[in-house]
Amino acid sequence: MKPRVKICCIKSMAEAEIAIRYGATAIGLVSEMPSGPGVISEELISEIAFKTPPGIGTFLLTSKQNTASIIEQQRHCQVNTIQLCDDVVEGNYDEFRTALPGIKIVQVVHVSNEDAVKHAISVAPRVDGILLDSGNPTASIKKLGGTGTTHNWNLSKRIVDAVNIPVWLAGGLNPENISDAIEKVSPFGIDVCSGVRTDGKLDEKKLSKFMESIFS
Repeated sequence: MKPRVKICCIKSMAEAEIAIRYGATAIGLVSEMPSGPGVISEELISEIAFKTPPGIGTFLLTSKQNTASIIEQQRHCQVNTIQLCDDVVEGNYDEFRTALPGIKIVQVVHVSNEDAVKHAISVAPRVDGILLDSGNPTASIKKLGGTGTTHNWNLSKRIVDAVNIPVWLAGGLNPENISDAIEKVSPFGIDVCSGVRTDGKLDEKKLSKFMESIFS
């Protein structure tokens, strides 16, 4: 079965419309981050989420680490999915379920070593999905996504095989490597940002080639 496709770092409704037209089933909307591309205001996130057709996932990428702030952020942005780009350190996942019924929670796991497998297995029972990325949350300036670099797909495959929830693959994906990534990892979904952009703008030629590599 072909994977779902999420186009991340969406900066405008025009970009969202292009992504959906080419077959994206989800879009990523990046709120304040310590580093990385694609950050837009919460007001713009709210506007894009409101105008996105039903059935399309609207992912709020958040770097916040306490549930109360994240719940408040979702209520402002009105997305249908929260992508936790860092670990929750204040509060717990159950608070999301109580406060935000029907909103999906996707936890990012940064795949840098064997610990990522243990992390994914431990968090899987508490969330709706896991997204595997190539960031470094322990860096002096945290890197929580949008690095444009790949990680060890063998570890990613072990995570896919070990958990019973949808797993999205991100990190350095592009038209040239996406077929290999899908073959090696077999993810539920794939997530791309810089691989379909030129000078920060969504590039229809790259996006078309990316989608053709998946669905041809």
